[in-house]
Amino acid sequence: MDRIKSKVAIVTGGANGIGRAICELFAEEGAWVLIADIEEAGGKEVVAAIRAKGGEAEFCRTDVSNPADVQRAVAMAAAHNGRIDILCNNAAYLSPDFHAALESTDEEWRRCIDVALLGTHSLTKATLPYMIDQQQGSIVNIVSIQGMEGMMTSAAYTATKAALLGYAMSVSYDYGLQNIRINSLCPGPIQTRISADPNDPHLRWQCDQTTLGRVGYPKEVAWAALFLASDEASFITGVTLPVDGGWTSSSARKRV
Repeated sequence: MDRIKSKVAIVTGGANGIGRAICELFAEEGAWVLIADIEEAGGKEVVAAIRAKGGEAEFCRTDVSNPADVQRAVAMAAAHNGRIDILCNNAAYLSPDFHAALESTDEEWRRCIDVALLGTHSLTKATLPYMIDQQQGSIVNIVSIQGMEGMMTSAAYTATKAALLGYAMSVSYDYGLQNIRINSLCPGPIQTRISADPNDPHLRWQCDQTTLGRVGYPKEVAWAALFLASDEASFITGVTLPVDGGWTSSSARKRV
C-alpha cells in the first residue's frame, strides 16, 4: 500500500519479535529500514527476508546504551538520502528474572535505565536534528502496559517504562511546532520467543486479563506502529496507545 513510501526508518531491537514485525511491515509499506540491534545473525536474517520480498533494508550492530553505536547507526541511516523520517525505539532490557524493590539489584536498574530509557533518549537526540531540518518526523516508542499500571516483582522494569511515557509527552511538547510527532505504544501480552509455553498456567492467566481472551501477535503491534509512523496520524502526538486486547481498559473487572 506504500503508506510510508520512500521514508527512511530506524528500528531498534529489530532482529526479533515485535521489532522484526515492525521492520518487515515498514519495508512492505515502502520504507527504507535500518535494523539496529545487538543480534547480528538475527538482524541480517531480517534484512535478507525483507530484500527477498523486494524491500530495502540494512543492518547495523547497535547497542543503544553505547553512544558511539547510536551515532554510527544514525549516520548510516542518514547516508541513504540525507533524511530520517521515522524512529521506532523498540530496544529494551529483558532480564530472565526481574525482582520486587527489596530484591532488585543495582545492575538490574542500570540495565533497564541504560537500554530502554537512556537508549531511547540517545536515539531521539541523535535523530531530532534531521527531523528539525526537515520540519517533519515521527517517533514511535514501544513501551509496555507496565508503564501504565503496576505489575508484580518488576520494580526497575515498570519504573523505566513509566518514565518513557513521561519522556514522550515532554518531547512532543518541545518539538511539536517543528511538525515532529512522538507517541507511545504499550503492548500487552504478545506471543514472542520469550513468551510463556502454551501449557504454562501463566499464559492462561495472561489471556484471562484481556477482554479478548487471548494474547496478541507481533504483527498486531506493528500495524499500530505503522499507523503512528505514517501521515495518517499527522494530528496525533504525545499519546499513549495500549495494544493489549483490552487489558488496561478492563483492569477493574479481570477474570480469575
